[in-house]
Formats: sequence, structure tokens, C-alpha cells
Amino acid sequence: MAGAGDIGSGPFEVPPPAFLFDLDGTLIDSVYQHVTAWQEALDACGITLSVWRIHRRIGMSGGLFLNALQRETAQDLDAATLARLTALHREGYLRRVESVAPLPGARELLASLADLGVPFAVATSGGEAVAGAGLALLGLGPEVPIVTRDQVRRAKPDPDLFLAAAKSLGVVPARSFVVGDSVWDLLAAQRAGSLGIGLLSGGYGLEELQAAGAYRVYDDPADLMAHLEEVGVRPPS
Repeated sequence: MAGAGDIGSGPFEVPPPAFLFDLDGTLIDSVYQHVTAWQEALDACGITLSVWRIHRRIGMSGGLFLNALQRETAQDLDAATLARLTALHREGYLRRVESVAPLPGARELLASLADLGVPFAVATSGGEAVAGAGLALLGLGPEVPIVTRDQVRRAKPDPDLFLAAAKSLGVVPARSFVVGDSVWDLLAAQRAGSLGIGLLSGGYGLEELQAAGAYRVYDDPADLMAHLEEVGVRPPS
């Protein structure tokens, strides 16, 4: 008769979870390049908004950022101005992209997961043109699914990006961890039905990430890699 921990004649083993990673502030150190690019774009359009308010919106889709901008500045911006802001932000970020680097441990974490056979994907609120430069820093192979804003109907805090990433891996969201640096990542994780792992590398605080639903919080990718056993990833025995 099989024991309580057995199925048939072999031990029962739970497969490791899949990982669905945000990009900016999670794998690459690019949050403040986005902040200054948005500030430059706003200044060019004669719109005043404090830098800290811009930072609080990084991680949202550009469209939701612009909606929030109109509410916070009490300005009704026409379609031409909104389009100009989006283009100026993209141009400003790409001018700064040479100063973007992988966060500590990011490349090593992804390589370790690949070596352990743990599936992972990257899901970002950035469009392909903006995300591509940052993704190139990570040394990802073609087998790693990448989901960008262009591929889904809605971006964070809606769950579409992470649902699409889970689907690309052939896993259910409930068997996946979403790893992100912002409250928007973690709210999207909850709506996708995934557990959220927060990283402090994007500038949000521990309590903020926990309040948004983070199951665990680490400093950066290197800190997460040092504690993979806490999230159910173990070397083969």
C-alpha cells in the first residue's frame, strides 16, 4: 500500500512554480530613467508635475499614467497632446537607455532558474520599442516568452500581461509567482490569481508592497536568488 506521501510507487513531488517577471525596476535599473523622461516630456508640453508624483505612477501603462496625469493636474488634454507626451517620453527614455543596467543578480537569477528547469517569462507595461533595449541587457534566449504592452488589451494594474505570460508558458496563474517592484505589479498579480513577490529595487517601501499583496519582499534579484527555497525552488536532490 502506498504511503501518505506516495502516488503509486514513487514519492509525490510538487513541481516548482513558474515565475512571471516585471521588467523595469525588477530586472533592470531603469525606473529613474523613465521618471526623468516623463518629466522632460511634461515640461516640453508646459505641464507641471512633481517628480515624486511621476515616480508613484511608474509601472502603470502609459495610457493609465496619462489618465492619472489629467486628474492630478485638473487639465483636459487633447488627443494630440497625449500622443506628443507618449512620443516624447519614448524618445527621452531611449536617449537615456545607455545608463540602464541589469539590477544586481538579475542575469544570475534568470540563469539559475533556467538551469533548474524553472519556467519563467517577462511581462512589461512598456511597448516593444522601449522594452527591447532593456531586455537586451539580460541575455535571454529565444525560448523565454516576452509579453509587452502592445500584445494585450490592458496593462497593469489589470492582470492581462501576467495572464498572457502564464499562458505563453502553458501554466495556470495560480501556479505562478509574479515578481515586481511596484504596487501596480502586485495588484495585477492578485487579479491574475498569482502570489506576488515584491522587490525594493524600484523605490517602493516594504509596507507598501506588502499592503498591495506581496507574499514575500526582497531587496533585489540577488536577494531573491539567495532565498529561492523560501518560494519553493530547490536544487535537485
